[in-house]
Amino acid sequence: MKKTYLALSAVCVLFTSACQQNNSNSESAQKTITSTEPPNVIVILADDLGYGDLGVYGATKVKTPNIDKLAQQGRMFTDAHSVSAVCSPSRYAFLTGEYPYKAHIKTQNHNGAWGPISPVSKMIIKPEQQTLADVFKQKGYKTAAIGKWHLGFKSEKNDWSMPLTPGPRDLGFDYYYGIPLVNSGPPYVHVENEMVVGHDPDDPLIYLGHPGSPLYDKYKPTETRTFPPEASNKVANRFAGGKKAHALFDDEQLGVQYTHKALQWIESNKHQPFFLYFATTQIHHPFTPAPRFKGTSEIGLYGDFIHELDWMVGEIVEYLEKNNLADNTLIVFASDNGGMLNLGARNAYQAGHKINGDLLGFKFGAWEGGHRIPMITYWPNKIKPGQVSNQLVSLMDMYSSFAHLTGQTELIPSDSDSINALPALLGTSDEPVREELLIAPRQPKNLAVRDGKWVYIPAQGSGGFSGSKPHHHAWGGPAAVNFIGGKNSDMANGKLLPDAPAEQLYDLVKDPYQTTNIAGKHPEIVAQMKQKLNELYQPEQN
Repeated sequence: MKKTYLALSAVCVLFTSACQQNNSNSESAQKTITSTEPPNVIVILADDLGYGDLGVYGATKVKTPNIDKLAQQGRMFTDAHSVSAVCSPSRYAFLTGEYPYKAHIKTQNHNGAWGPISPVSKMIIKPEQQTLADVFKQKGYKTAAIGKWHLGFKSEKNDWSMPLTPGPRDLGFDYYYGIPLVNSGPPYVHVENEMVVGHDPDDPLIYLGHPGSPLYDKYKPTETRTFPPEASNKVANRFAGGKKAHALFDDEQLGVQYTHKALQWIESNKHQPFFLYFATTQIHHPFTPAPRFKGTSEIGLYGDFIHELDWMVGEIVEYLEKNNLADNTLIVFASDNGGMLNLGARNAYQAGHKINGDLLGFKFGAWEGGHRIPMITYWPNKIKPGQVSNQLVSLMDMYSSFAHLTGQTELIPSDSDSINALPALLGTSDEPVREELLIAPRQPKNLAVRDGKWVYIPAQGSGGFSGSKPHHHAWGGPAAVNFIGGKNSDMANGKLLPDAPAEQLYDLVKDPYQTTNIAGKHPEIVAQMKQKLNELYQPEQN
């Protein structure tokens, strides 16, 4: 399997041309599921898992037998993308089928979601919006989201008064349990449905803002667990109060706890069709695997966290098999964006592990390493084993694909950005399903566009992190490329060249690792890509 992938990655990671989705492909995919009862669907969305972090994607310093088995018995993708290189925007696209620049929020004078949302952000999906969970719920499915949310709560600024509504249950989920933001940032509590777990009306959470704000003179942040530097950054708590809720939060037990919650929920709903969105905190920093996984990899805590993620996947699959649910359950495994070059990842690199393989760039950036993700589909007796696909697909395409899967195409808005990728997901066709895609980094000026084999970035650099010093948490740009021994014609010795072009163009068939910017050699292609970008990105309509 690994040899097959490596050969593909060198010569056909991407396709040279694409076409509009084929109606016959949709029909053939539909025929594979209409003769049986509605399939259960589980989407396992890992956090910051890089393109090179799994055995089947070339990793040798970590062991991922359970995830590898999904690929060996299912279908793995070499050209899947998260639409955004940042967590909150990519999750917005996944649940709504819309580009994240259309999200219900405005930051840094730009409409839409471009970065991770703050602890006091309102929910960036409007309750009246149709979501992926709504698609399943309207078909009679039971629905749940367990794990990381990071899409906000309430219709205006979240003051953390109870109940936290609107929230996940206003977007089609029957049940929610998980971490409200991210494991590296406060508040360090669990939320169940609309309530903070352990909420005490006499000791409520109080958001203090940043250090130095007036509230810091009045209140003291509640103490939360800290970890050594090699675990990578964990932001100090910025909430006072909520002592009971904080005490129930154990960073090293999140993987075990959320896996058990997922299995309990499946057990309670296994007699009817169900949709589970299982959003893990693995492998986002801080790297806090349960004690049983520490020291099990060759690359430190980064690899140990991957091992815990693999165990979590194995627990889900084992339960399905033991309860005769596997044959009627489609599993989609993916990551919300590319890997991040924090201290844990830098230590992993020095131990011989390439978190994004040989792709250029990292999380937050427009280069391929920021948004090309590992993605695997698995459905025994429906998806033929051992398949490798180089079809262009995205997390955003799950909305339309699952509407087709459940026979509800009328739920797809006429202006949806999602396309039906079901023929690719199920392997009923190897024909291209998508020909173009917007790719959002952290900085809007670097918003990129993909069209067939071409990718165009209308600015210098990646538009992501820019750290370069040993004490910096988030490395990116030329310094990060230099650190891993990468090559790009616009930079040398960890710095952008003074005469580097103002924009970037790459042929991803001839140059999948983006070593050579050819914008200056193909002005006609640059002009076409600029036009395509303007056609797809229309913020004035937001």
